[in-house]
Amino acid sequence: MIVRKISLAVSAFFSIAAFAQDVASSDVQIKPEVKISYLDSVKSCFKKDNMATRVDSLWMNELVSLDIYDDLTKDIQTINSDVSVDEELPTELLKQRLQAMNEKSPFEIEYNQGLENIIKSFLKNRKKSFSRLMSLSEYYFPIFEDAFAKQNVPLEIKYLAVVESALNPKAVSKMGATGLWQFMYGTGKQYALKIDSYIDERSDPLKATAACSQYMTKMFTIFGDWELVLASYNSGPGNVTKAIRRSGGKTKYWDIRNHLPKETQGYVPAFLATMYLFEYHKEHGINPERAVVKNFETDTVQVKSQMSFKQIADLLDMPQSQIQLLNPSYKLNVVPFYQSEAHYLRLPKDKIAAFVSNEDKIYAYVKHQSEFKGLPKQLALKVSPKSKARLEKSAEDIQFYKVRKGDNLGTIADKYDVSILDLKKWNNLKTNSLSLGKTLKIKSNDSIVKSPKELKAPLIDKKAAEEAIAASDNTKEKTTVPSQEYSVAAGDNLGSIAKKFGMTIADLKELNNLTSNNIGLGKTLMVAKTAVVEETTTATTAIASTSSIDSFKKKALSAKNLGEDYYVKKGDSLYSISKKYPGVTISDIKKWNGIKDDDLKPGMKLKING
Repeated sequence: MIVRKISLAVSAFFSIAAFAQDVASSDVQIKPEVKISYLDSVKSCFKKDNMATRVDSLWMNELVSLDIYDDLTKDIQTINSDVSVDEELPTELLKQRLQAMNEKSPFEIEYNQGLENIIKSFLKNRKKSFSRLMSLSEYYFPIFEDAFAKQNVPLEIKYLAVVESALNPKAVSKMGATGLWQFMYGTGKQYALKIDSYIDERSDPLKATAACSQYMTKMFTIFGDWELVLASYNSGPGNVTKAIRRSGGKTKYWDIRNHLPKETQGYVPAFLATMYLFEYHKEHGINPERAVVKNFETDTVQVKSQMSFKQIADLLDMPQSQIQLLNPSYKLNVVPFYQSEAHYLRLPKDKIAAFVSNEDKIYAYVKHQSEFKGLPKQLALKVSPKSKARLEKSAEDIQFYKVRKGDNLGTIADKYDVSILDLKKWNNLKTNSLSLGKTLKIKSNDSIVKSPKELKAPLIDKKAAEEAIAASDNTKEKTTVPSQEYSVAAGDNLGSIAKKFGMTIADLKELNNLTSNNIGLGKTLMVAKTAVVEETTTATTAIASTSSIDSFKKKALSAKNLGEDYYVKKGDSLYSISKKYPGVTISDIKKWNGIKDDDLKPGMKLKING
């Protein structure tokens, strides 16, 4: 009996063990398979490169920062070289150092009080900036020196890029000058720099420096003096020749300096002050920050298919900011592919090795992504008003700008390519006055990179726009269309008109370029108009109709303003004036008014012809 119980117990034990094994076996069998993405599958079969060059991301951000450019530009324009600066630097010691610099330079470097003041001002206010600039120079200066040596241009001109752009290839001035060497559009074209929807070679360090070298060589054959070459680079050769005539035929920069434009009077001293600080930075306790990337540690590869910076960053495990730094001439963060010409991608050498070793897989991935992204274009998904609002909010990019000395709403609006009315609306401003240090909110919907084809809005005629507005049967929303005309009637004043159309007096004056509160009977004013616009039911048609109406509004506004006279105000430039009239270029204004250079004077009357 006992033996029988024991055998039953043993049998039960093994049955339980067998059941446990079945369960365990069952667990293994039903474990779900982990799926990996197509990108991961491509990268998993990459041939790995053992080189381990890694880039400090903080330093990368430093390379694309514009704050030094803004600070130095402001200094050069506002430093008063006639006012002495209290900074520890004995005058006699400075004279000795300048003499030592002069002995080994083709520039005539001689002491004067204005130069001493600028050097001391930089030492007092910009020590940290120059520490950062010296770090950047380790990447850019070898590029400059190589290009200048080929054209027999003095290597010291490399310091001019510090004054021009603070060594930022993405720097853009208020007048539209772009890149390390701040070429205007026309000058860039003159020196064969390619500028199209995808590419701006004014931001290409190699090609822009070669163009700068050609310009310097050409100007030296004209003036025979390197200081005058620098002056012509800043203000144009025409202003230099006028200064020579006004000085009675003198041909040295320091002899004609007072006859040059005000900015150019501080330009050459700022260049020489920069040269001094780079030469004697150790003596003044300026320690350059560490430069992680050197130009010789990079290389280029020719691309065989259009690809975005994001695709490259994902495939090669590197930050997009690094690709942007090394390839600043690509405007849309896309390396294009044209059948007729070669385009190159610059990368760190270890990433070049990974790219070349896996080209077939990289191009296969890019092709797969482009085909995959093409599918949704056939679908028109319905979007509810709440979902549409959330989508628009996520696409909206908000920046903040701190008001500085000399700023006004016009210059800030030009800087961010927005309207003054929008600036005032976003920041609840009732007047045009700004207080120093105030932080302004800047909204933009351009954070998503679009191709040039997507950026072009289809034009429609006035009748089509009116029909689109009148056909509103679905959910509707209000939008402000600032293109309605109003004829001043008896008893009207700016206050009553502004109230009638939901505007402020300041907005009304800004929109009509009014300098006083007096308005004549029968005068035609531009006023805001509230219209009802249909909110479309599909994402694709919503974008198309909005773009079309916006294009029509710009066309109507342009047609209204063309043919009028514009009186130049203080702070105006040809660029800022052209922005007031959609479709009008700087060249148009020059041609209509017989203007040869960019000089404008307050009160000057300009014709804006149709």
